[in-house]
Amino acid sequence: MAEMDGKMIGPGPYRATKLWNETIRLFRGGMPVRRHWAHFRSYDRSFTGTEAVDFLHELLRQNQNFGPEVTRYQTLQLLRKFLKNHVIEDVKGRFGKEDFEDSGHLYRFPPQSPLKPVPVRPPRDQSSVPRIPRWDDFEEISVPEKIPVKPLMNSESWNKRHSIAIGEVPECRLIRRRELSPKHVDQIWKSMTLTHLQTVLGLQTLDGVLDAKLLSPKHIVHNVFGVNKQGIVVLKNKAEDLPHWVLSAMKCLANWPNGNDIRQPMYPGFERDVFRTVAEHFQRLREPLLTFHLYEIFVSILGLLQSVAVEALQVCCLLLPPANRRKLQLLMRLMAKVCANPSLPALNDTIGARTLMVQTFSRCILGSADEVDLDELLATKLVMFMIDNHDSVLKVPSNLRKSVEEHLSHLRRAQIKYAGADTDTTMASPPHSFCRQISSEEFEHQRVSGSQGAIVALLENILQDKNMSIKDKKKKLKQFQRSHPDIYRRRFPTTESEAAIFPERPQRLKPQLMFLTLKKPFQPFQRSWSFRA
Repeated sequence: MAEMDGKMIGPGPYRATKLWNETIRLFRGGMPVRRHWAHFRSYDRSFTGTEAVDFLHELLRQNQNFGPEVTRYQTLQLLRKFLKNHVIEDVKGRFGKEDFEDSGHLYRFPPQSPLKPVPVRPPRDQSSVPRIPRWDDFEEISVPEKIPVKPLMNSESWNKRHSIAIGEVPECRLIRRRELSPKHVDQIWKSMTLTHLQTVLGLQTLDGVLDAKLLSPKHIVHNVFGVNKQGIVVLKNKAEDLPHWVLSAMKCLANWPNGNDIRQPMYPGFERDVFRTVAEHFQRLREPLLTFHLYEIFVSILGLLQSVAVEALQVCCLLLPPANRRKLQLLMRLMAKVCANPSLPALNDTIGARTLMVQTFSRCILGSADEVDLDELLATKLVMFMIDNHDSVLKVPSNLRKSVEEHLSHLRRAQIKYAGADTDTTMASPPHSFCRQISSEEFEHQRVSGSQGAIVALLENILQDKNMSIKDKKKKLKQFQRSHPDIYRRRFPTTESEAAIFPERPQRLKPQLMFLTLKKPFQPFQRSWSFRA
């Protein structure tokens, strides 16, 4: 059974096609075949329909690409697609129009089961992700060449205090850009969101899984900021929202038994009728909530580890139209509450609430425009994962929001441009940086030079602090001298340069003592004899 696990198909273009081919390979390689008798005739290397369902069902449940939630009915549906696509045939060689039966009917493999070709996309010169706007992309506002600055000290005192040569300061000027327009802000959100998504998926390009031209940056911004206190999207156009009666039905089930705000009498089976009302509305949608053009990107997420998949879903759900994101949020909240509510009567006589939710709504959430053979299995896996992580998958990723806000703040900030230098040096570098191995001598030099600048600045702050008393300043300088003798020696190479910091104050003459000075002041007191006349 070890072969049943198969290999994990990671994210990337045509993942559904690769999964189809992998499943066929495992099924052909592992399905037991033997001689069977039917109608007084033997058929070598054959299997019954029931044997095929049993084996394939267990294979899919153990395979990490699908998981234990796969049902026997879904397995039967997949085998019918196998028969239609000539992956298998009946023992008389018929396929295509025959309906696969979960019974003793005999089937066999053709000499070669057809695999679907995986297209090879030619490499593109340009990235599919729009470039993140840089600081230099926006129009410059003229600023006076000379900006009045209050001098801290004159040149003479500067030279006196700085005994170290600091070299020439290059010519520079202050540059400020015009205010970012809403269009610029939207474009930055879109570019950085797609870049972040590409990084999370671990892909070199989003070609084949996402068409960036079909995405609206306004949708991303609305999904981030146009929300209520619970994080649910608030729509500007109420006509795009769910009908009032559907919202009432969802609220009734989500808060059962306290959610019946219409105060109508409840009868046996009332909750099933309410659930049917919600299900029929979503099943009549012309497009799944995750939309057709985002199908490949959501299928790719299923190839990630759980911790990474949560963040990838957070980013992908920001790409949805706000109306779709709101409906998905409300539906996922309903599904999670129904699965966790023991007070809610059974909505189905044969299957549990969790399985019912998935079977009812999975195709309303994920589906392709053209019927894909593994649609139902992939939708089941995705919806199961979203139910288990419903508290986090529809949140705005905090690290993405922080990155965008920091970049916008950077673009709005005035900068100093040195002659011959690129203004936007911080954003000109690619998002990924790489390390170069250096020798221990280079490392020690970089460590010392990098840290000494801050220590020198600390010494200057002590010297220039006018609020510090001379006594405290001398005390701190002594401590600094003990901790950093080399830097202190370079700053004060001579005793004269050190003394120049604290100019000598004129000495005051002490007043003359107005009493006689004893020749032997420390002798003990001796009694003197007095002679009276």
